Amino acid sequence: MNKSITLAITGASGAPYALRLLEQLVKADYKVFLLISSAAKVVFATEEDLKIPSKPEDAGRFFAEKFSAQEGQITVCGKEEWFSPVASGSAAPKQMIVCPCSTGTLSSIAVGASDNLIERAADVVIKERGQLILVPREMPFSTIHLENMLKLSQMGVTIMPAAPGFYHQPKTIEDLVDFVVARILDHVGLEQGLVARWGYGKKHK
Repeated sequence: MNKSITLAITGASGAPYALRLLEQLVKADYKVFLLISSAAKVVFATEEDLKIPSKPEDAGRFFAEKFSAQEGQITVCGKEEWFSPVASGSAAPKQMIVCPCSTGTLSSIAVGASDNLIERAADVVIKERGQLILVPREMPFSTIHLENMLKLSQMGVTIMPAAPGFYHQPKTIEDLVDFVVARILDHVGLEQGLVARWGYGKKHK
């Protein structure tokens, strides 16, 4: 495992994005610190018919088996596990993705609330001048949402709404999911083969 990254999953609609992203990070040999909100577990059950174990250790084994991860490659942290590496600037990965990102989480990050580990981990990445990518999935955006996004963008946070394009001529839902995930991977600097970049031909698996 040559790199580490934090992936947070919140309660916005978009479980397929999170699963595909986690799969690709594992395949790319990343060490993943995985943070999952309680609302996200409800969304997973609703959208993917997946019941995520409540205990972090059990959830870690669940995802490791699902994606054939190496031992210790996926570490699931509890929402108040304040002694986990992601809670400290001296140990946290320099890259973090929140996908999907609820507007509630986005708001909390914008004001530095740090009331749970997802918010604290994001706060750490911002203060350490790391790379934070938020993938909101909401429609329409209110003025409050847009103001929070502007505030975060001015801090250097990347806002990437889950808005797939159609120029690659998608045929399935999976194609649409791959478009968004491919753009996220491009931004973290990970070579991906899900969707060809503009001008470089059609997508390949």
